Amino acid sequence: PTSGAAAVVILKQLTRVSYRGLVMNGCSGQVTIGTHNGSFHCDESLACSLLKLLPRYSEAQVVRSRDTAVLDTCTLVVDVGGVFDREKHRYDHHQKTFQDTFNSLDSSKKWVTKLSSAGLVYFYFGREIISQLLGVKESEPVVEKVFDKVYENFVEEIDAIDNGVSTHDGEPRYSINTNLSSRVAHLAPTWQDPSPDYDAGFSQAMDLTRTEFLDRVNYYGKVWWGARDTVAKVLQGRFQCHPSGRVVDFSTGGCPWKEHLFELEVEEGLKEDSNILYAIFTDQNGMWRIQCVPLRARSFENRLSLPAEWRGLRDQELEAKSGVEGATFVHSGGFIGGAKTREAVMKMVEISLEQSQ
Repeated sequence: PTSGAAAVVILKQLTRVSYRGLVMNGCSGQVTIGTHNGSFHCDESLACSLLKLLPRYSEAQVVRSRDTAVLDTCTLVVDVGGVFDREKHRYDHHQKTFQDTFNSLDSSKKWVTKLSSAGLVYFYFGREIISQLLGVKESEPVVEKVFDKVYENFVEEIDAIDNGVSTHDGEPRYSINTNLSSRVAHLAPTWQDPSPDYDAGFSQAMDLTRTEFLDRVNYYGKVWWGARDTVAKVLQGRFQCHPSGRVVDFSTGGCPWKEHLFELEVEEGLKEDSNILYAIFTDQNGMWRIQCVPLRARSFENRLSLPAEWRGLRDQELEAKSGVEGATFVHSGGFIGGAKTREAVMKMVEISLEQSQ
């Protein structure tokens, strides 16, 4: 007699062997995605999960093998086989001759990180996947914007890690061990597992990478893109906020404004002597905030920080030092401050702007 759990394992093994036998003999009409067996990484996990987001590949079986005869029968092959051939749907990046980047495949794109199987699949199928997920035509502007944002802020990191491209020169100040590639690695069996099941781990990795990808597309396609009109409106009303035209008022916080602001400033032709220095808004408690515009996205440097003598002060001490009644705090980094009222925060703006004169 065989236990229920053991029977399930045996059935899975028999199904896998039988299916691969049919593929090897060319008898299967099912769409298949081939990748290597054994240990796995984030790039091929994501490549497979991306392809299965497309309706024509949603029911595809992922075949994990290094057997050339098996791979030759697959509809698509990723991260194995030593071949990159778009027409034949072969997407490997390990061969010595492979040096492609987003920029080499499309000169209008700026990214020069060597592609992994994830980047290759995303380059060729990403726009189609995004348009379907957002429910819009592929020609809609939002698709190209989200395509770029998801590559820059999600897929490129996976490409770089898989290809051994560091984020810095020299010794890092600290290590990052919680990125998606690291979390995928933790799904693999350890050396202590008596019966390591790499296929089960790979299935979990596909689920994880798919979930993370969908989250990024949803954020950039709905939350981030939806903020663009808001940022455009406050930028147009900058002179109503302050005569200098260098402050924008979002009224309420939470809007992801920085990247949109940088792009819209370029479109408006705003230069260094006319770009935005501060944004004001209210927090969840109804208190007013003043935030400095950074030099660039994700930069810790500001175009014009809040006065040095205010930094790290709070409440009465800050009021006394700044002369602004109602001022509540200024961060020690000088990038953000707060006040009880709009009138008070605008006084903080006035004093801070004097630094640029």
